[in-house]
Amino acid sequence: MFPPSLSVRSALSRTLSPKVLRTEVLAGLVVALALIPEAISFSIIAGVDPAIGLFASFTMAVVISVVGGRPAMISAATGAVALVIAPLNREHGLGHLIAAVILAGVFQIALGLLGVAKLMRFIPRSVMVGFVNSLAILVFMAQVPEMYDVPWAVYPLMAAGLALMVFFPKITKAVPAPLVSIVALTVITVAAGIAVPTVGDKGELPSALPVPGLPDVPFTLDTLTLIAPYALAMALVGLMESLMTAKLVDEITDTRSSKTRESIGQGVANMVTGFFGGMGGCAMIGQTMINVKVSGARTRLSTFLAGAFLLMLCLALGPVVSEIPMAALVAVMVMVCVATFDWHSVAPKTLKRMPAGEIVVMVVTVVCVVASHNLAVGVVVGSVTAMVVFARRVAHLADVVSVLDPGGGQVVYRVTGELFFASSNDLVGRFDYAGDPDTVVIDLSAAHIWDASSVAALDAIEHRYAQRGKRVEITGLNTASARLHGSLSGELSAGK
Repeated sequence: MFPPSLSVRSALSRTLSPKVLRTEVLAGLVVALALIPEAISFSIIAGVDPAIGLFASFTMAVVISVVGGRPAMISAATGAVALVIAPLNREHGLGHLIAAVILAGVFQIALGLLGVAKLMRFIPRSVMVGFVNSLAILVFMAQVPEMYDVPWAVYPLMAAGLALMVFFPKITKAVPAPLVSIVALTVITVAAGIAVPTVGDKGELPSALPVPGLPDVPFTLDTLTLIAPYALAMALVGLMESLMTAKLVDEITDTRSSKTRESIGQGVANMVTGFFGGMGGCAMIGQTMINVKVSGARTRLSTFLAGAFLLMLCLALGPVVSEIPMAALVAVMVMVCVATFDWHSVAPKTLKRMPAGEIVVMVVTVVCVVASHNLAVGVVVGSVTAMVVFARRVAHLADVVSVLDPGGGQVVYRVTGELFFASSNDLVGRFDYAGDPDTVVIDLSAAHIWDASSVAALDAIEHRYAQRGKRVEITGLNTASARLHGSLSGELSAGK
């Protein structure tokens, strides 16, 4: 067996250094504490026992830490997945829900192998900014119920938690400020006997390990037909949120990750979660921001420990964890919202310089996400809007200039720009069919044909000239344009 290379040994020493270990361990602990109330809340949304959401968070985090493509990203039970599968659980029971989770994992693996992750390149920056900002708004909105109709003591506790997270890093960054805030507020409320909502009020924590098994459903074609639409919806929503989150973490950490591996890893994690009776999940933006941006974690160790600590806290320290005031966790999530929101994107100086179309795309993305409470919906609508804006912008880049031969025997039309469905629609009206001489040359040496709509437009131009007994010659086609034009010209019924 060959000894490890110097670069490998260097990487291992950096990964296992005391400073990195401390950061990763403490980050995992903070995330685990933040996961508990979230998982319980999402269980309620899905209509299942809190233990099912907590088990899902444990298995998702642990499995994805090994098979995922984005180190330090947190996957667990999420609200988006809960909303998708809640109707299935309500109408057909837990067995069908778990079967759908397993099938969703299969779909995600298949989509990953088919290269769905490559579609991420078509999501523009304005959609990404809208995604981040809407995420911060959604996370904040999720905290509002914890601030409404609560004992007055909640408000000073939240203020104290926020103050700790702002000023404690100025003293030392050896311990994550969110962890200090959670511990300090818990000690204060327990020692002083302050009656405020706690984690225990959200639901009972599990007291035993999850046991693997098959879903309690009939293994028939009818069952498959029933759960398949829910499973596909869950797979698509989960992949969308996970890949967008991975892309965000890439930007924050200035590193690259394998989106294909992440897609397949999400599928594997959901399958494992289903076999352990969990409700499934995907990447969690809020907890990922706690892990990466607030706590400074960068490796898979923090993700693994987040899941491991979650189970340990529930099983071994359930009574202690139940005493954590919700005010402490709400303060942490509010700080995450502030850190996540791209304040530069809404600064007046930025908005003055930003093209109007980019601002529209960002606003549409935010509005759709906040209105639907579904990040995937916002990203899809925002991306479609960006395509429309882009199409309208480049549609005006195509131009036609005519030059009449001195002898009057022919006219040359020089076409410049990109010809596709938006720009080619106006192309037909740019020619003088009645007034041109018998020979017309269309020079496309400075243009490119992108689609069938452009070929159909050229066919329509030739047809109109032919009706008047005039001949059209198309020249200057580049290789790709000539191939497309040659294969489609005359086959699109232009002018008929």
